[in-house]
Amino acid sequence: MTQDLYAILGVSKSATADDIRRAYKRLAKELHPDLHPDDRAKSDRFKRVTAAYEILGDTDKRRQYDNGEIDAAGNPRGFDRGSNYGDWRRGGFERQREDPFDDILSGMFGGGRRRPGPSKGSDMRYRVKVSFEDAVMGARRDMTMADGRVLNVAIPAGIESGQTLRLKSQGHPSRTGGPPGDAMLEVSVGSSTVWSRDEDDLRMDVHVPLSIAVLGGTVDVLTPSGPVTLKIPEGSNSGANLRLRHRGVQRPGRPGHLYARLIVMIDDPKNKELKKWARKCRET
Repeated sequence: MTQDLYAILGVSKSATADDIRRAYKRLAKELHPDLHPDDRAKSDRFKRVTAAYEILGDTDKRRQYDNGEIDAAGNPRGFDRGSNYGDWRRGGFERQREDPFDDILSGMFGGGRRRPGPSKGSDMRYRVKVSFEDAVMGARRDMTMADGRVLNVAIPAGIESGQTLRLKSQGHPSRTGGPPGDAMLEVSVGSSTVWSRDEDDLRMDVHVPLSIAVLGGTVDVLTPSGPVTLKIPEGSNSGANLRLRHRGVQRPGRPGHLYARLIVMIDDPKNKELKKWARKCRET
């Protein structure tokens, strides 16, 4: 059945790259298997959404899809299914196709059809948990796979839950002498008690003593890359947002920002002078 990748993501064909990314992010959060472990329908739809984003989220693959060069599964159009062909490369990814009837027809007609050459081994699929900080900063981590192997994995800054990391040649070995398959790591990003993420920006609350809010000063703020000193302007109110440039998601070439929302706190609620001042302010 022909699938419209744009319809799967719920966007129009004129959608921008940002529109597509936002649509995928929303659907991935809504359908992620970790949130619906027993819902097969949502799991299947999550797979379709992810597969659609792998094509529409890539500029070259989207152009090829729009031009009819590849189908909704990423396979090239215009090939004769009866012919045998091996690996092909298009748009920075690799696929392989085999005709399942080759062996049957070969046995019936004495090898009348050419048998396929060495085929790639099958992929291994895993689910891995990535910390909030690693997803923000990027990192390399040793991860233990289900088969006991420990793989050193590069975690790119900006990765989100539902996205997949491909480790070349770390899958099942080929049974026909071809290259091994790949390891496909489906990522789930952990949460943080300090920061929240808004696209490539981070947000956090910062408690500021009343004296500093009134007179101005500095407070120490924790960022994913370490503590920094934040300057508080004189006369700051609760709810004001101060921006720490380039302290958000460290996406190469365009890091996000960290926004600190100020929450003004009374230094000493029992301070008599403070109460006296407050009463005077209320009377005037």
